[in-house]
Amino acid sequence: MALLVLVRHGESQWNLDNRFTGWVDVPLTETGRREAHRAGQLLRGMRFDRGFTSVLTRAIETLDIILEEIEEPDLPVERDAALNERHYGDLQGLNKAETAAKFGAEQVHIWRRSYDVAPPNGESLKDTAARTLPYFERVIVPRLTAGDHVLVVAHGNSLRSIVMHLDRLTKEQVLELNLATAVPVVYDLSADMSIRAKRILS
Repeated sequence: MALLVLVRHGESQWNLDNRFTGWVDVPLTETGRREAHRAGQLLRGMRFDRGFTSVLTRAIETLDIILEEIEEPDLPVERDAALNERHYGDLQGLNKAETAAKFGAEQVHIWRRSYDVAPPNGESLKDTAARTLPYFERVIVPRLTAGDHVLVVAHGNSLRSIVMHLDRLTKEQVLELNLATAVPVVYDLSADMSIRAKRILS
């Protein structure tokens, strides 16, 4: 039986500042580091064969802290931009409240919450899934079907696309899905990738 654990990174500085972060490489806050330590504590007793993360510091740092807590500092880890956060284009770096004042709250809501409407020069959730899921299917799924235990630490939207795929959510249902920072989502999977059990550790 395979194990897949998905963890969104801990709070970043721009989460705290209420800014659109996307692919901008910002660090964790002290709160984010504490969240990552707690995620690791919740995962103690589990053993993993492989870790995966994005190329962004906030996810890498969260994974490193988790591996420290579960005493697997030498776990083989693969980093890939396919797991990066959704690219927010021209909105990256902007305060969300200021952006609403500039473009209108309704327009910003559409950019943030719709499935397939992208902000200017950015990605929609559909676009994010179009790069995340092929990587997941090509690289991660073969390890799971072989029975490996896999830890993926990434971002709210790249992980939402994976959860959408695993849980067979519609594009309407996924809009209601929010993943809290540093809260592990644990899937017990059969060899055919069917879900035997799903747990959220908090």
